[in-house]
Amino acid sequence: MEFLLQQTQYLPVLIIGLIVGYLSGLLGKGGSAISTPALQIFAGVNPFFALASPLPASITSTLSATAVYRKEKLFNARVILLSAGMAVPATIAGSWCSSYLPGKTLMILTAVFIMGIGISLLYSFLKKKNTEEDTVVAAEDVPAVKLLGAAMGIGLLAGLLANAGGILFSTFFIKKLKMPIKQALACAVVLSAILSVPGALTHWWLGHIDWNIALLLSLTAFPASYLGAKTAVKMKTPALEKLFAITLIIFGVYDIFFTIFGK
Repeated sequence: MEFLLQQTQYLPVLIIGLIVGYLSGLLGKGGSAISTPALQIFAGVNPFFALASPLPASITSTLSATAVYRKEKLFNARVILLSAGMAVPATIAGSWCSSYLPGKTLMILTAVFIMGIGISLLYSFLKKKNTEEDTVVAAEDVPAVKLLGAAMGIGLLAGLLANAGGILFSTFFIKKLKMPIKQALACAVVLSAILSVPGALTHWWLGHIDWNIALLLSLTAFPASYLGAKTAVKMKTPALEKLFAITLIIFGVYDIFFTIFGK
């Protein structure tokens, strides 16, 4: 292992895990997109370790949030199974391809995607009338072909960017399947947990994961993610929608700025 986490860096990593875990549960995502720049900036982790080391922690944090969403009966089993069946092999393929791109390039690509998604969602949410009812999407209403095609693309991007894919899935569910945000986040958090497994295993094989970092992130991300999911299910839908979109924009801009101008 080329990089060993020093004892003086334990505290910032634990704090990052706490913040990222809460946001993961709140926003239905694995958290890699947030923790990657934070690890590089505040803990001095090199780009490849910062990119892939959060993936194992994403597994535990998303499973924690899943327990909350399950109680609310927001899952759509057809959406989850079809998406996972196509996205898992695509994630493995994308993870292998990541070796051919510089770590800094991958981080900038991640940030651009996040920011673009946030702007698009914020525009949609602002146009939406708050009087519109949130009707849970039934399994039979999901177009299989559209879902499988999207899952393949999201899986490739998730593997390439060492991301659990939660942001991309939730956005697709909201914009294309017309899911209410809480159902979209619930399905996305399960898929984040599933996709984190092949992504983590492949990046581990490629030598991109520091398990000291992964363990430290998991220690605080697991309970924090549960609390974040509890907050999400209690929030009013319009507030959660705008918070989701604005948060993505902020983190996208933040990531781009510090990746380009940071040390």
